[in-house]
Amino acid sequence: MSTFSLLNTATTSLWAQRRALDVTGQNISNVNTDGYSRQRVDMRAIGGGAVPAFYSTSSGIGGGVNADEVTRIRDTFLEGRGHTEHANSAQLTAETDAFELVEQAFREPGTTGLQNLMADMWRGWQDVANRPEDPAARGQVLKRLETLVGGLHFSSAQLDGQWQQTRENLGVLVDDVNAAAETIARLNTAILRASQSGLPANDLTDQRDLLVMKLADQVGVSVRPRDGGVVDVVVGSVTLVSGGAASKLAVQGTIDPTGTAGDPLRVVTATGGLPVTVGGTAGGQLHALNSVLPTYRAELDGVASSLATALNTAHAEGYDLDGLPGGALIGSSGGPLTASSITVALTDPQKIAASSVGPGTPNLDRGNADKLSQLGNGVTSPDAAYRKMIVELGVQSAVSQRNLGIQSVITGQVDAARESVAGVNLDEEMTNMLSFQHAYSAAGRLVTAIDEMLDVLINRTGRVGL
Repeated sequence: MSTFSLLNTATTSLWAQRRALDVTGQNISNVNTDGYSRQRVDMRAIGGGAVPAFYSTSSGIGGGVNADEVTRIRDTFLEGRGHTEHANSAQLTAETDAFELVEQAFREPGTTGLQNLMADMWRGWQDVANRPEDPAARGQVLKRLETLVGGLHFSSAQLDGQWQQTRENLGVLVDDVNAAAETIARLNTAILRASQSGLPANDLTDQRDLLVMKLADQVGVSVRPRDGGVVDVVVGSVTLVSGGAASKLAVQGTIDPTGTAGDPLRVVTATGGLPVTVGGTAGGQLHALNSVLPTYRAELDGVASSLATALNTAHAEGYDLDGLPGGALIGSSGGPLTASSITVALTDPQKIAASSVGPGTPNLDRGNADKLSQLGNGVTSPDAAYRKMIVELGVQSAVSQRNLGIQSVITGQVDAARESVAGVNLDEEMTNMLSFQHAYSAAGRLVTAIDEMLDVLINRTGRVGL
C-alpha cells in the first residue's frame, strides 16, 4: 500500500466515523419521538484487490471502510404481534366502555335506580292499603308511578343516545381509516422511489409504520411486505392498501336502534359493498351496536311490558271509590308498549281501585291495594326480571374488565419487547458516541502521521539531494 493510498484509507475512516456520529445524534434527538426506530450505520471493510495486474502486486490489506448503508432496526415478528395485540386491546376497550355506559344508564345501585323507584312504588300501594280513605295516600302512589315511568324513559333514552353516539363514532373512525390508508399508499410510493434511487427512506418508513399501528388499533390489520420496502395492508380478507393504491371502507346498516335485528351495522368496502371483518375499536363498536345495546334495550322494554301487564291486570280486579271496576293504570303514548312509550294512564286518585269488594257495598276495603303492593315479591315479578338483567350486566361487565386487564398486560409486554429492539437507549447511544469519537480522533491522528511522513519524504529528501 502506498503512502497516498494510506491517506485515502484514513479519509474513509474519518467519513465513516463522522457518519456514525451523525446517526447517533439523530437517534438521541428522537429519543422521545413517537414511532421512531433507532438507526445503525453498517460499516464494511473495503477489501484489497484480488485480481493481479501487470507489473503490480497487491498487499491485500484493503482500502479502508465503507459506511454508506444506514439500517433501521426493527423486528418484523414483534411488529406483527404488536398489530394483533393492539387490535385485541382496542376491541376489548370499546366493549368495556359500552358496558360501563349501560351501567350508568341504569344507575344501579343507587337511590335513582329503577330498583329503588319500583320499591318506592310498591310501598306507595302499601300506604294506600293502610289508609284507603286518605286522598294523599292515593295521590302519592300515582306520583311514585309517574317517577318510575320517568326513570324508564330516562334509561331508554340513555341507551338510545349511546347507540346513536356509537354509530356516529364508528362513521368518524371509518373516515379516519380511509384517510390513513391514503397516506400509507402515498408513503409506499415515496419509499419505493427512494429505494430505486438509492436514497434513505427510514424516516418515511417510520411514518408509515406508525400509521399502520394506528390502523391496527382502529380496525385490526395485518401487513404483507413487498419488494422495495413497500407493504400491503389487509383488513380481514380485504386489501385496504396495495402498494400505492388505497381502497375505502364505509358503514352500512340501520340508523334506528330498534332495527339492528333486520339490518345490523356493518363495515363494507365503499366500492361493491363487500363485507369486511374488522377488529380493533371498530369491532368493539359493532359488537356494542348490534349486540350489547339492543339486548339491554329489549330487556328493559320487557321489564316495562311486564310491569304494565302486572299492574293493569291486578288493578282491573279491584274497585274504585265510586264502586266502579278499576281501569288501566299503564298505557302507551303510541305504538307497542316499551320503556320509551310507557305512560301513566290513570290521573284521578278517586279512580284507584284499592277495594276488592264489588259495587253496592262500602268501597274503603283495602284488599286490592294490598294485593298490588305484593306484586314485586314474586319470582316472576317485574322486579325479579329487572334484578336478573342487572346481575347479568354486572357479570358481563366484570368479565369484560378482567379480559381487558389481561390483554393490557400482554400488550404491554409486546410493546416492551418492540421497544427493546427499535427504541433508543440513551446509555447505548452515549457509549457508541464515545466509541465513534475516539475512532474519529484516531483516524485524524493517522492523517497527521501520514502528513509528517510526506513532509520527511518530500522536503527533507530534497534538501539532502542538494
